[in-house]
Amino acid sequence: MKLRIKMAEINISQKELSEATGIRPNTLGAYMNDTYKHITKEHLDILCKFFKCKVEDIVEYMEE
Repeated sequence: MKLRIKMAEINISQKELSEATGIRPNTLGAYMNDTYKHITKEHLDILCKFFKCKVEDIVEYMEE
C-alpha cells in the first residue's frame, strides 16, 4: 500500500489522518506497514476522497 507515500506528500501524521478520516489509528498503522488482512471499500473510498486520488494511487497489486 502506498499510504505512507501519500501522507508524506502532504506532510500529515497518522494521528491527523485518523482524525480527518475517522479511520482508527491502529487500522491506518496496519495499512502503512502492510500488515492488514484486508481493506474495506469504505476505507478506500474515504482515503481516495481525502487525498483526491484514484485507488491505484493508494493500493498496489503484488503477486505473492
